[in-house]
Amino acid sequence: MGSHAFRPSSSDEVDPDLRVTLDGLRQIVRQLRLSSSEAEGSLGVSGAQLFVLQQLAEGPASSIAALARRTATDPSSVSVLVRRLVERGFVVRRASKTDARRAEIVLSKRGEGIAKSMPPVTQTRLIEAFARLAPSARRSLAKGLSELVRGMGAYEKEPVLFFEEEEAASQKRGRKNRALS
Repeated sequence: MGSHAFRPSSSDEVDPDLRVTLDGLRQIVRQLRLSSSEAEGSLGVSGAQLFVLQQLAEGPASSIAALARRTATDPSSVSVLVRRLVERGFVVRRASKTDARRAEIVLSKRGEGIAKSMPPVTQTRLIEAFARLAPSARRSLAKGLSELVRGMGAYEKEPVLFFEEEEAASQKRGRKNRALS
């Protein structure tokens, strides 16, 4: 390990706050991974795709930006997922009923079936649990996580939906393998 590696105190006791924090993060990541694996295994969509489908099941999105707000993520990440879902026939873009110049994003019949066949994904449960925290706890958690991520040097310009980058890499490998066949 590098010179900045965590070293327990001389008594070899781990800081209880560190242990609780790491265990909490491990549980969240585990739940996200299991949810994504379940969606992939039973429905053939990633956890990120199912999250978007379930958000659209609550009602059409007036734009990519509106859907990005509903998923609490960056519009560019949502745009990539929507494009994939359109290509697979789960989502359609249609002219807005209130402004024909705009396109709404809605579920297809096929997308509706998938969105409603699974319980809410972990991302939804995470957002709901966050919303139930007291405002001061939400601010404290947000501040602490931001500081932690910065301290790790792990801040991305545009964070993506959970496990989306794995899905993109997997799809890229699949296209490459098909091209070599």
